Amino acid sequence: MRRNKLGVALSLAVALMLIFGTATYACTIVAVGKNATTDGSTIVTHNDDSTVADFRLWILRGGEHKEGDTRPLVIDGHDYIDYSNWPSVDYSKNRNGAAMVVADIPQAAKTYTYLHSRYSFMNEMGVSMGEATFSYDRSTPKNQEIYDVMVKNSPGVVDCWLAQDIALERAATAREAVRIMGDLVETYGWLGPGETINIADGNEVWVAEFYGRGIWAAVRIPDDHFFVAANRARIGEIDLNDPENYMASPDIISFAVEKGWYDPASGKPFLCYENYAPYDDIYSTRREWRALDLVAPSLGLSPHDTRYPLSVKPERKLSVQDIWNIKADYYQGTAYDMSQGPAAGPWGNPLRYPNSDPRGGAWERTINMHRTCYLMIGQTKAWLPAPIRGVVWYGYGAPDTTYVTPIWAAQNALPKFYQVGSRYEEFRRDSGWWVNTYVQEIATHKYQAAAADIKAFRQPRMDMLYTMVPILQEKAAEIYKTDPKAAIDLISEFSFANAVALHEEWKLLGDRLLAKYVFGSTNLRTTPFPQWWNDIVEFTPAPTIND
Repeated sequence: MRRNKLGVALSLAVALMLIFGTATYACTIVAVGKNATTDGSTIVTHNDDSTVADFRLWILRGGEHKEGDTRPLVIDGHDYIDYSNWPSVDYSKNRNGAAMVVADIPQAAKTYTYLHSRYSFMNEMGVSMGEATFSYDRSTPKNQEIYDVMVKNSPGVVDCWLAQDIALERAATAREAVRIMGDLVETYGWLGPGETINIADGNEVWVAEFYGRGIWAAVRIPDDHFFVAANRARIGEIDLNDPENYMASPDIISFAVEKGWYDPASGKPFLCYENYAPYDDIYSTRREWRALDLVAPSLGLSPHDTRYPLSVKPERKLSVQDIWNIKADYYQGTAYDMSQGPAAGPWGNPLRYPNSDPRGGAWERTINMHRTCYLMIGQTKAWLPAPIRGVVWYGYGAPDTTYVTPIWAAQNALPKFYQVGSRYEEFRRDSGWWVNTYVQEIATHKYQAAAADIKAFRQPRMDMLYTMVPILQEKAAEIYKTDPKAAIDLISEFSFANAVALHEEWKLLGDRLLAKYVFGSTNLRTTPFPQWWNDIVEFTPAPTIND
């Protein structure tokens, strides 16, 4: 061990103070089983809605390791740290100074290559994952005690970033990823707020939740089901006698009994979320309702309910575009439509900036967010060779006005615009995040018209990619049988070329949108405000010379 137990504990205390002083990372994730998609793939997603995230994207290479090799346990290891020379990393040079190595653990004999950003999300085996951080109700003494025990005073060193990193380095399947993270947390303890993590591998979809200390649970989602999480614990009942579909720490129930949070004699079922992370606020429930209602409207779920099914069977098969549409949703056509009303302005802007609430303001919390760092849609086809099967549809910014492009963990290289820039530095046209932010911000000048322009521009390109990527994967799979390097070269060149082309086109699109909607006009021609807006602002035409 790099440090003794006392040193680890002292490091943890410092790290906790730093971590809980940072901004909230409030994300929405969905997952879809292989029998619920149009092509038999599994899909997991992540909208990373952080206000501070390092948006750079890296490919971290795996390899063979000797006996005695170690791997560091790092707290807060994703905060503006340079991973360009992986596995040589200087963890001391980050933005907040919070990152620290607290221990070294034995390295696996073999590790896999994976995609690493604010959260790592897919490896070369096609294992993909996202995360949503828990919110907590602390309005009662019991709920405050749960928070204090499970979060504030949790004696652990494994945060969500580290758990996902190690799982993707070592797991060939989703089930393995769950077990790896579970073992890690049972041994070293969880650090920070609880997390819901969706994991898929082309065959299975799992939802794992880490509640604090060494407590965790995981449920396999049925192959024909759809799942959503929106910043609160979602796992309720678990069946420890069914290891095919459930996994958990040995003390998942006994710890709650010991603390007096659950009474087995009550006759009530044990619910993980109720005992370890209670929260029923509309901040989370509305997003869950919306996603579930979009895929299974006949269930008639109410937007006012506080709990929903863990997963539902969609009423039709879902494509990548269908999932993207959910991720870009702002309650269009409902009573909560954020493009309607005075707050949306005369041109229907659904984006809301913070007001008094640090979670994002007093407005309805939508899935589509102005502050989204990246959109990740991880799609895995289990029947293809490992390096080919897992493709990530990746884009920066609010999902409604961004583009996504296919990337593979196994590809040879990523374009430089993925590793350039910082939200704490000046605007750069060679930075992928900044270019997408530019287009997103221009769209707010006249949102509905600009968003329509963006979608008309991007949809033919996306339709081409939706057609070509499956063909490319099948061709690469055939080549892989005899020439693995040529197969990887093929997907690499395709991914690289399309990513660069879309980045360059997006810069030009932003310029055209700026010229079209400058001064609130359309092509420098004044557009009359709608009468309902004139009534609100009490617009009165200026008097004429004859008045």
